Parts: sequence; C-alpha cells; structure tokens
Amino acid sequence: MSHAFPTAPQSPARAQGAGAVVRLSGVSLGFGGPDVLSNISFSVAPGETRILLGPAGVGKSVLLKLIIGLLRPQEGTVLLLGDDISSLPEERLFTLRARAGMVFQEGALFDSLTVRDNIGYQLIQERAPDDEIDQRVREALTFVGLEQTFDLYPASLSGGMKRRVAIARALIHDPELILYDSPTGGLDPVTSTTIIELIVKQRDVHATPALLVTHRLQDAFTLCNHRFDAEQNRMVQLPEGQINPNTTFLMLEEGRLILDGSLHELLHSTNSEVREFLE
Repeated sequence: MSHAFPTAPQSPARAQGAGAVVRLSGVSLGFGGPDVLSNISFSVAPGETRILLGPAGVGKSVLLKLIIGLLRPQEGTVLLLGDDISSLPEERLFTLRARAGMVFQEGALFDSLTVRDNIGYQLIQERAPDDEIDQRVREALTFVGLEQTFDLYPASLSGGMKRRVAIARALIHDPELILYDSPTGGLDPVTSTTIIELIVKQRDVHATPALLVTHRLQDAFTLCNHRFDAEQNRMVQLPEGQINPNTTFLMLEEGRLILDGSLHELLHSTNSEVREFLE
C-alpha cells in the first residue's frame, strides 16, 4: 500500500497515545483499489472529545468501523481500551465492544421493537432481570429527555427523537468511549442543536471520551464554545474567547489525515484543503 502522503503533525503526548482510550498507528485500508484510509495515526485520550471533520466519502465512517472492530486494517494497529483489535478473535471483540457506545447514522433502531427494548437490547441478550432493564432504560431516557417514549415504537417518533433514543442506547452501559457517526445528519438546525446539547451534557457530566464524525462546522464550534450547566440543566455558551480545552479536531481528506489539533490550529491552518473546507 502506498504511504506517499505525510501524516498530520501531532503533539508528542498525543502522538505517543500515552494512556489513550483509542490509538491508531499507521492504519491503512483498501477494498481492492486505492486506499480508503492511508497511514492514519491519532489517539483519543481519557476525557477528550475528538471531532472528525471532512466532506462526504473521505473515509470517516470507515474509520469508526475500524475502531469498533467491524473492519480490520490491512496495515497498522488499532488499540481500543488497551487491546489491539487488529487481530483479536471475534468472540473477544464482542466483550470489548460492550464497553463502547456507538451512535450510528440515522439511529439504526429496530422498527419491530419498542423504545424500551431497543435501548435495553444488550441487557435483554444478557438475560438481565426485567426490573433492572426497566430501571436502566428509564434512567437513560431521562438523560435524553424522552421518558414518555418508553412503550412507543420507532415509527411514532420524529427523526430527532430517534437520534436521542440511539444516544440513550449507547449510554445505558456507562461506556468507556462513545463513537458518534454523523448524529445530526439530515436534521433541522433546532433539532441538531438538541442532539449536540446531549453530547455536551455527556461530555461535561460524565467526562466520557468520544469521537464524533460530522461535516457540520456549526456542530463542531458549538461543542467547543459551550458547556453544560447542571444547575440550569441546559447548555450555555462559554465566555467570549474561551473554548473547551478537551475538545479537539481531526480532519480527513481522501483517506489522509491532514489535521490533528486544537480549534486554533484548525482555524489558522495553512493547508489548502482545510481552508477550502472551512470556507
């Protein structure tokens, strides 16, 4: 595989991935043609939210599938929660995936199951007692503000409500990492803000490390310059000039990582592809 493109510059601590929840080192993947991902290296630290930017078709969703073990790299290594999943047996991957939450594009709910059974699906598979499932599902629904949907089916929910249910499903096991795959894609601006507020709430209340894929700059900037106020139970803007120091950026272009850094580094990048995306 070709590694002709340079990798994005990284800080020493991030490049080493010391104590990282996720660490990719020299990861490449192709499907019989040109590399979809080429020589990708980055990490997600405990308590860090990383925003993965890039236009459609550059490999963002493929990268998430590599991290969760749905795909295997052809070169390089993927460490998830301390385990090298590049060659991990499938049965061990199931246990490892249970420690991470995934919010898929469009929510990916089961239409034939109630909201309760969608959120508690893994607990049902583990044969947890019904009263425990009910309690934990209700707690997750309270977190996303949808207590009234417990017995409903997905067909009766709006698109935004389905995404919030999908977030509740990802949170029910107190995950050590959350992966968000375009959680606001296809939603109107008001509903998108509601979803981002939930992500800010999870970040600030539980400090769960996360990797969020998006092509919406507004979502990214909102995550950077807002915090969740527990007393007001809502997202509030940080004072002018302040940003969340644990929210940082990655950017993909044609399968290459062209940026790995802070909001300041994103906004002041001289890379022509980054500038074009921002404009």
